[in-house]
Amino acid sequence: MKKNNLPFLAACFGMFIFGIAMLSLGTINTFLVGKFNLNLIEAGSLASLLPFGILIGSLFFGPIVDRFGYKLLLIISTLFIIATLFLIVKAESFRLIQLAFFIIGISGGFLNGSTNALAADVSAQNKSAKLSLLGVFYGIGALSFPLITGVFTKYYSYQSVILGTGIFLVLPLLFFTLTSFPPPKQEQGIPIKKVFSMFKDKVLILFSFVLFFQSAIEGISNNWTTTYLKDVHGFADNKALLSLTMIIIGMTVARLILSFVLSKMKAIKVFALSCILIALSVLGLQFSVSIWMVWVSYFFLGMGFASGFPVILGYVGERYADLSGIAFSLRWSLHFLGILS
Repeated sequence: MKKNNLPFLAACFGMFIFGIAMLSLGTINTFLVGKFNLNLIEAGSLASLLPFGILIGSLFFGPIVDRFGYKLLLIISTLFIIATLFLIVKAESFRLIQLAFFIIGISGGFLNGSTNALAADVSAQNKSAKLSLLGVFYGIGALSFPLITGVFTKYYSYQSVILGTGIFLVLPLLFFTLTSFPPPKQEQGIPIKKVFSMFKDKVLILFSFVLFFQSAIEGISNNWTTTYLKDVHGFADNKALLSLTMIIIGMTVARLILSFVLSKMKAIKVFALSCILIALSVLGLQFSVSIWMVWVSYFFLGMGFASGFPVILGYVGERYADLSGIAFSLRWSLHFLGILS
């Protein structure tokens, strides 16, 4: 096996865990509302704490991986996510639930940023295509949690499903422990002058703010789909969860396709088509008159979300190869500011 294959596979496992973290609130939100009798303000606090934690993780992962490498950060982040899943099950206080989702957010921000930077570092060519393939594993993780929860909560308590998920995550944790990663790129310290030069890169800033607005739509979709469909349309829990799942299916299918398309077609054209698809999908949701139309609209909305990250991060990874962690931190921070907004 080539020396870069194992680190790329580790990045895929890390992205899989991030997918679970990102959809954790949307998946179990209705259960938490029932257990703690939450009102909309209290439920909304969780929807803010998760992306706020991811924002913090996104700000700080870059300097950490450029200075100290990937291994330790992947291990610690996974350990914290496993621990907080157990905390959610055992907590009797809503404050502990808020703390848990904040920690999940920080750990998720570490995982998301570091795995993208790692995948870019070990991919010499077609970075956008490889990053799109990496995004497939985000879809698998994000898809599996609501899908498994929707199926198994018919037979088991949601606490048992969450505990089972935490136990399963021990497997990628072991893989991180046994895998060798690329050495740190800036062992002698971070070149501050070059870091500040990134803020003068107009193309980088422009792309980041474009995804800032896309991220706001994506964050609303991930965290509020189930609540919106239950309260406004009166959908049952399983149908609302399936609607959330349709977004992830669309995104995963599109990123699998893009892993081939982006090696043959100009990335900026793919991104432009994706933005058009997002707009059409949102219009479709507004005029949906049946559950099938809702599911189709969410599927194509997920497909529209798919290209933004691999296209922009591929550009960043090529332009700032020696400071990929910090460059990705800037990009991801603006992304999660969009979700938080």
